Amino acid sequence: MSFTNMHLYYDDIEVGQEWISPGRTVTQTDIINFAGVSGDFNPIHMDHEFARTTVFQQPIAHGLLVFSMASGLAIFSPPMRTLAFMSIREWQFLEPVFVGDTIRVNTKVLEKQAKSRGKRGVVTWRRQLMNQHGKIVQEGVIVTLVEGRKTEDRGQKTEDRRQKTEDREQRTEDREQKAEAG
Repeated sequence: MSFTNMHLYYDDIEVGQEWISPGRTVTQTDIINFAGVSGDFNPIHMDHEFARTTVFQQPIAHGLLVFSMASGLAIFSPPMRTLAFMSIREWQFLEPVFVGDTIRVNTKVLEKQAKSRGKRGVVTWRRQLMNQHGKIVQEGVIVTLVEGRKTEDRGQKTEDRRQKTEDREQRTEDREQKAEAG
């Protein structure tokens, strides 16, 4: 998938802006598939009988599964021209997530820092993952590298430079003609 006109540039967002993603319900299939991909077959996720003996009374979703799902939900909240995922800071797993829970992501712009003369920018986001009851189950800070509008203007800048060079050459030629005539 390539970026579309819907995807925002670094320049299009402001510190303090917030978005809430659509919801995504966690299924038993999600947990089984994540266990297979990650190799994490901890009985707290996989064994219903064991899980009944725990404080949770039932299997819980892997914390990193929920984090990954939230990453996917946040792709369109807001839709950004993200070039790279740079870091995760101060991430906390606050509450368990169970099969049948629906998660949403609240995303807020905390900081922006332009790079490469505006061709790119580093965006620091606060992300809060909430369940269907509005309870925050995970939260922390994500840092991404986002495309800036300056990259879109490269062709125009080249044209502007070419025009300036032509104008300079014309002025030089005009001066030379005046000097010969004078």
